[in-house]
Amino acid sequence: MTDTKGPASYFPSIEKKYGQSIQHWLSLLDSLHGLKHMEQVTWLKEQHQMGHGHANALVAYKRSTDSGLRN
Repeated sequence: MTDTKGPASYFPSIEKKYGQSIQHWLSLLDSLHGLKHMEQVTWLKEQHQMGHGHANALVAYKRSTDSGLRN
């Protein structure tokens, strides 16, 4: 078992549940760079039927690794 903490701790369950790699989801978020955090979360939930926790984890991780995208 891994000792990963924070948003990345959700990654194994996201990949298992939605059948796509984390890189796939992060690439999709690249196209949403102009949206605020919760707008990106809502997009993942509405367009990909992702649960709130998983969507929020992906957005939080993406925003923490990309400079200038924090809202």
